[in-house]
Amino acid sequence: MTSNLPSDTPRRSTTALARSMLAIGPHRGAHRVALRAGVSVLVPLLLLVLLGRVEWTAYAAFGAFTSLYGRNHSRAERAGMQAVAGGFLTLSVVLGVLVSLAPDSRWLVVPVGALLAAGGSLTSDAYGWHPPGPLFLVFGFAVCAMVPAGPGTVFVAAVVAASSAAFSLLVAHVGVLLEPRSWSPPVLPAPRFRDALAPHGAVAHLVRHVVALTVAGGVATALGWQHPYWAMVAAVVVLSGPDLLSRLARGIQRVVGTLLGLGVAAVILAWHPQGVVAVLAIVVLQVVTELFVGRNYAIALLFITPLALLMGQLVHPSPIEPLLRDRLLETVLGAVVGAVVLLVPYRSRRPATAEAVDGR
Repeated sequence: MTSNLPSDTPRRSTTALARSMLAIGPHRGAHRVALRAGVSVLVPLLLLVLLGRVEWTAYAAFGAFTSLYGRNHSRAERAGMQAVAGGFLTLSVVLGVLVSLAPDSRWLVVPVGALLAAGGSLTSDAYGWHPPGPLFLVFGFAVCAMVPAGPGTVFVAAVVAASSAAFSLLVAHVGVLLEPRSWSPPVLPAPRFRDALAPHGAVAHLVRHVVALTVAGGVATALGWQHPYWAMVAAVVVLSGPDLLSRLARGIQRVVGTLLGLGVAAVILAWHPQGVVAVLAIVVLQVVTELFVGRNYAIALLFITPLALLMGQLVHPSPIEPLLRDRLLETVLGAVVGAVVLLVPYRSRRPATAEAVDGR
């Protein structure tokens, strides 16, 4: 069995896992990313709520995730990466709406989402996205696929998501107003799909995405859980990262952070925020999330968890206790399935292309 774990002793590996849970990375200008993300989410969501179109907020939210890409790149490179990522995010939203129109679409979400995860992972590596991985594509697709929609919603979803993504690009260039001479045209990244597939083990990693998401999503759907995409997203998180140790650490952080985050979510949801108040709470949670997500994923999940639940409650309010229970159970399911798929003996390695995924 080939492993990416350190080759000395299991004890040192365990110590490294423990340290990764507690370590807090450098700030590295996280406040700028947090501010851009907050504004990118605030304006489109607030506009839709004031227009009485709360049911469209999911499309806008996933378009706004464009602002999360290229956080450590120069402005021109960031704009190019965000333009490409925003286009793919919009396509994932539209694909989700199209799937929602099919009969018994809950089961169709699983195989399509699994294939999207594999394709998104390859695309991320080919374009060199940061944050890397297909998490936002899978998340946007699955959420939109689970929301009831009509044929006319396809066009609406495309316009709303694309407009939100475009607004995120504008927000990313606000600094040009202060320094007009610093402006330069966006540098569009050239896709290198052949290079992404070249390293030994790259294809096997794509297969692991398909297997893990099919199993996690299929089990959650078969059990009748209301948000099977949470299990799929958790599996994606475990499969992301530069090596086996970091992936397993990410899975543990996902479970522990979600468990603690549910306590925060219970307090916020018991308040029953709606409308403008809910949007403001979402923006605050988004900003705080970006302050920590690149530094300690477990801490970030204290805010990611209530953020995800509150966004769902904004569109479709549901009983709180079952919602919290499903979030925990499906997260554990996805993390366990992802870890099992990783730990099954294999001979190939994933190319160490990027740092750990910015998972939601």
